[in-house]
Amino acid sequence: MSEQRESAARVALLRGVNVGGRRKVPMAALREALAARGFGAVRTHLHSGNVVFTAPPGETEELAAEISAVVEERFGFPVDCLVLTAEELRGAARRCPFPAEDLDASKLLVLFLGAPVAGLPVAGLDPAEFAPDELRLGEREVFAYFPGGMGRSRLGARLVGRVVGERATGRNWRTVTALLALLDEAEPGGAERDDG
Repeated sequence: MSEQRESAARVALLRGVNVGGRRKVPMAALREALAARGFGAVRTHLHSGNVVFTAPPGETEELAAEISAVVEERFGFPVDCLVLTAEELRGAARRCPFPAEDLDASKLLVLFLGAPVAGLPVAGLDPAEFAPDELRLGEREVFAYFPGGMGRSRLGARLVGRVVGERATGRNWRTVTALLALLDEAEPGGAERDDG
């Protein structure tokens, strides 16, 4: 990959790693594998597959495919991956229709999608069916608030599989804001930090 000054900060969201003791991807090994492939300033957050890195400007789909290939080569199983530019993640955060600062950040979910919401079955869900849980649609994301937690939520159970498309992965608001901070640090003049 080219020089740091020509690179842009991105975030990769890996789906379904390190969940329930399966599909183990140690974050230190992932950082090492991505750096060896030429990604710059690789940082991770938590152990759930959140990676901030720099790469030359290019298609996020190609970067996602390359990261998926790295994971399969290094850890032996395929993984779905979404890559967002810094502006895409910031845009999703700006579009959040909930008063995030007033809510429990662990109960506010952003489900990032690999396609526009308008073309997916999730656009046809009736939010009233899931009260007291709340559902709002974004552009390429779905926002959901689970006042009683997501564990036994009917809405949570629906926000998987075909209703949202094959390429989708969720992050709670706490993780979204942490990734935004890491993106700020990865851009020119930012300080380095690693949380996982």
